[in-house]
Amino acid sequence: MTSRRHRRPPAPLAAPARNQPAAADIDVGDGGIALGDLSGNLGYRIRRAQLWVFKDAGRRLAPFAVSPAQFSVLAIIDANPGINQLSIAAALDIERAGLGRLIDRLEHHGMVTRTASGAHSRYYALRLTAAGSKLLRRVKPVIAESEKALADKLGSHAYQSLLQNLSVFLHDPGD
Repeated sequence: MTSRRHRRPPAPLAAPARNQPAAADIDVGDGGIALGDLSGNLGYRIRRAQLWVFKDAGRRLAPFAVSPAQFSVLAIIDANPGINQLSIAAALDIERAGLGRLIDRLEHHGMVTRTASGAHSRYYALRLTAAGSKLLRRVKPVIAESEKALADKLGSHAYQSLLQNLSVFLHDPGD
């Protein structure tokens, strides 16, 4: 039985074009490879920006043993005490199973509590513990530093403009 790591790469989807441009004519990414059509693709650039932001935030949050995803969940619970997991999953566009594991970890570390919901018997109400609130107060300035680093990278005007332009996606997950 062949392991996944040692499999032969799949055959290309199509034969390479005969008249490909010279390497100097192709936009080259930071990795030194041609990006082809991706270099002008806004979706690709947004994804690269997201990766930069998560890497920066993750590095800054590491001393607190908190991931960007955990920070997001803590922030949502803080803003909506008693919220249920389904609502958080919808707000953050996270699969329920993955969110369940994340909540389990936060609960295990004493950051959140789950209690039976008075409004719906199938749901649990989530609240921050005192330790969860304290941690969130400590990491909010760290996230603010990450946002400042992004603003510095883009320039203040471009940062504000991008923030405003991307606000159309806050309540529209594209469904």
